[in-house]
Amino acid sequence: MSALTGLLGILPGCGQADKAASGTLPPPPKGSLWVQLEDSEGHRTGRVSIPKVLKTDDEWRAALPLESYRILRRKGTEAAFCGILLKQHEPGLYVCAGCGLPLFGSAAKFDSGTGWPSYYAPVSQLNIAEKTDITLGMRRVEIQCARCDGHLGHVFDDGPAPTGLRYCLNSAALTFIPQGQSVPVPLSDTPLQQATFSAGCFWGVESIFRETTGVVATAVGYTGGHLENATYQQVCSGETGHAEAVDILFDPQRISYAELLKIFWENHDPTTLNRQGPDVGDQYRSAIFVHSSEQQQLALMSKETMIKSKVFKRPIVTFIGTAGPFFRAEEYHQQYFKKKGVAPTCHR
Repeated sequence: MSALTGLLGILPGCGQADKAASGTLPPPPKGSLWVQLEDSEGHRTGRVSIPKVLKTDDEWRAALPLESYRILRRKGTEAAFCGILLKQHEPGLYVCAGCGLPLFGSAAKFDSGTGWPSYYAPVSQLNIAEKTDITLGMRRVEIQCARCDGHLGHVFDDGPAPTGLRYCLNSAALTFIPQGQSVPVPLSDTPLQQATFSAGCFWGVESIFRETTGVVATAVGYTGGHLENATYQQVCSGETGHAEAVDILFDPQRISYAELLKIFWENHDPTTLNRQGPDVGDQYRSAIFVHSSEQQQLALMSKETMIKSKVFKRPIVTFIGTAGPFFRAEEYHQQYFKKKGVAPTCHR
């Protein structure tokens, strides 16, 4: 039994999944909708009801990163070939970045050559809504998340078999959950949130956060530089300006951003400029890349608290700035210590 399937007993309406399958599906409870859920390994449930997510525009603006807000709530579109999920080929699940509803599985993802992540089928037709879109002087079919009405992209009839469809989506509207990672059952209207830290060798930083309760997924990569799609060798040259960083997806109902900051400070030396232990270079700098004004405020407050506490005898040199493009590192770097079957060695 998968982690997701084992939790479905607490979902309202779950007992009616068999009735749904037989074609006698009753109306969902008030304020809810029928969907099918799926975990990161592709295990799917029958039809169950979950609460709709309704927020004011101000609430969405406060809850989402700027780019996700622009796409999901303002029907924006990413530039072609720029979305972070375009070249994501790892097995897993793509959920709505606004409410966590499972939307597309990696098995249905294909390279359409259009410059946007493309899929030939969703997890379930129940999980998406289709709307006629007559903007740009043409008639298209817009795809929305059925739970929070967030704009995802469009669907076209030029896809591969077996459906012949191409769901053309925006990366910022989705959150990727790697295979083997638990998928939080989306009972609340609180979306998962993103955090990005640089604290030396990203192998060790990732291993620390992956073991933290409330952290749903992690990825190592490069950020803060001026070169797109930088490679490990280019970053190590010190000429790209990138930092080795860890991108974190976390459930704010299980762990707060303030608690993640505490872990960040406790597990590296923020007083050594462009260095952590034997690793020397600006790619190993101490940095917090924030995704919202709230994160920035919390990060600045935590840094000031650390300075006043005098836990560190030397001045703290940690950089705090707005998160920019994050380029996922080569696959052999992901979960490095787990793949090698050894204990982390580059962080205390």
